Amino acid sequence: MFTQLKRPLVVSALSTSLLSLPAFAAPTAAEMASAFTPQGVVSLSSGASVEVTRDVLGVTFGTTKEGTDAASVQSQLKQALDAALAEAKKAARPGQVDVQTGNFSLAPRYTNKGVVNGWQGSAELIVEGRDMQAIGQLTGRITTLTISRVGYTLSRELREKSEAEVSGQAIARYRAKASDYAKQFGYSGYTIREVNVSTNEPQQPMPMAAMRMKTMSAPADESLPVEPGKGTVTVSVNGTVQLVK
Repeated sequence: MFTQLKRPLVVSALSTSLLSLPAFAAPTAAEMASAFTPQGVVSLSSGASVEVTRDVLGVTFGTTKEGTDAASVQSQLKQALDAALAEAKKAARPGQVDVQTGNFSLAPRYTNKGVVNGWQGSAELIVEGRDMQAIGQLTGRITTLTISRVGYTLSRELREKSEAEVSGQAIARYRAKASDYAKQFGYSGYTIREVNVSTNEPQQPMPMAAMRMKTMSAPADESLPVEPGKGTVTVSVNGTVQLVK
């Protein structure tokens, strides 16, 4: 009987001890995120740009032919392209006037009922280089093709030189901005966490329709007016820095 009386007393004592222990609440999602979020991290961006005169002219010549016979259409395209290519090769000089053939296609033409009733094709010749005057004069001597596109770009040498110049400016501005922010927030300096440097120099092609109208209305021996204009080379620097005490 004494044993039976002692057991309830032990259980009651344990229950009282457990109820008296302090309760610990699980951390919230916000508290956990705050614990892992780095402190003193700032996102920054800067940039620099320079205007340069485009030094490469690219001209695309083209023609289209139609007919009832595929071989005949292909032959007409080849004759027109061969004649233009022969004339272009006379002016070709590596880096100054480069010549290459472009798209050459031949496809069937269908009626509303899905029946083949002829063939149509197109051919292209591409001329580009730094001797803009020579290319402009060449356009007046090519008579079997018409101009379909004109564009001005930067040569690789000029692009790399311009990018090197503005990259230094953009990076210097980024570092100056990071130092200024660190000072304003009460820090002694900063370290770079991650950084991305990107460049951009858009092309400016002349509208295709306008060029075709100009070419078709001009005399066969008239050269293409050349005015490259300027392009803007832009370098952007984006990233984050760690402010340090």
